[in-house]
Amino acid sequence: MRRAGLARRLAGVLYEALLLTAVLFVVNFLLLPLVSSGSALVAHSLTVPDLPTRVILFCAMFGIAASYFGWCWTGGRRTLPMKTWRMRLVDRHGAPLNYKTAFVRYLAAWIGPGLALLTYALLRPVGLGAVAIVPLALNYLAALVDPEKQFLHDRIAGTRVVQDI
Repeated sequence: MRRAGLARRLAGVLYEALLLTAVLFVVNFLLLPLVSSGSALVAHSLTVPDLPTRVILFCAMFGIAASYFGWCWTGGRRTLPMKTWRMRLVDRHGAPLNYKTAFVRYLAAWIGPGLALLTYALLRPVGLGAVAIVPLALNYLAALVDPEKQFLHDRIAGTRVVQDI
């Protein structure tokens, strides 16, 4: 099995980010009336939901994204960007992923964004919130120093992105 090249994998990540953003916008749009106070039909001004509501929305979207990737990465299935860029996700032995490995990969993919959120929360009060952009790409920058050019979440989960011919 030939591993997919770094440029191909990064292009797939960008495409995946666009599709996932669209899916999460739709989910958020559908969930917002359920968690918003007041009438959804009358909108006089834009209001930001309170913290508990934002946490509920985040958890719902986190779970929906986990379900989406868990389904797409298991049983030999692929996401649309993986099909477009002719890539497949396999375990160390070249077999399709099981749900446990897919979930570990999904959680490991949150290392960079999680560190970015923490960095932002800590440095925003002193005016350095923009520094949070650095750890955001940690999972993907790891491929530059990894001997096999693996993303951090693939290294942790024991998965490989291979070229599907």
